[in-house]
Amino acid sequence: SRKKKKDNVLYPADIPFKELLFCKEDMNQIYTLKDLLQEPKFTETQQRLTNINLPKGINVMLHGLPGTGKTEIVKQLAKESGRALMKVEISQSKSMWFGESEKIIKRIFTDYKAFAEECSTMPILLFNEADAILSKRKETASNVGQTENAIQNILLEELENFEGILIATTNLISNLDKAFERRFLFKIQFQKPALSIKAKIWQSKLKYLTMEESMLLAEKFDFSGGQIENVYRKAEIHEIIKGKSVGFDDLLAFCEEETLEQQVSKIGFM
Repeated sequence: SRKKKKDNVLYPADIPFKELLFCKEDMNQIYTLKDLLQEPKFTETQQRLTNINLPKGINVMLHGLPGTGKTEIVKQLAKESGRALMKVEISQSKSMWFGESEKIIKRIFTDYKAFAEECSTMPILLFNEADAILSKRKETASNVGQTENAIQNILLEELENFEGILIATTNLISNLDKAFERRFLFKIQFQKPALSIKAKIWQSKLKYLTMEESMLLAEKFDFSGGQIENVYRKAEIHEIIKGKSVGFDDLLAFCEEETLEQQVSKIGFM
């Protein structure tokens, strides 16, 4: 139920449906998580865990390369399970004022708990791009280092006692502090899609492409799903501005523009 609209909350009806394609290994864990979040399975799970004195909070870590669909899958899980999504951009939570960051982190969990009491089903708390506070602790006496370590100590304590659903995304799993590992029940790695999946993504976005054209694009460009969507958006904009359909040569040009390394190599000075 809704009591008042919150700037950082998405409700299921506000989330547009998006078809997501993943490799089989990713899908197995995602489907397990999807099934867990369905009611009454989720309530039953929490009750059983409580009965045998195990933590009932569900903490999930989604990690992998940028553009592989980590944030989008959280939105789709929220939509499908009928749960509100409270989104926190961690980079915006790190205050420049000494001591404020710790208060902000505590307030996130306090606000989430209060919001959960307003909802008919347990909402999802999303820590987007959580690298900033999950990275290895700093061995330094500086104010910045001490503040970041204090934030992590608070976060470790909050995760230990958490009773809801928390999903964190990170591009830099190698920087994860070991102390956080056991706090996350599910750890799902997102990789760049295989050729067959990339071809399917091309076809799902640009339905006029033949299978041969889709496979050619998949083979020629090592793109993530997010990069393919960029090309798709550019094609839509191109059609509006030029007033004509996008040809395959145009798509190839957009793909070249999406690849920064190739652009840089073409620039030089005499």
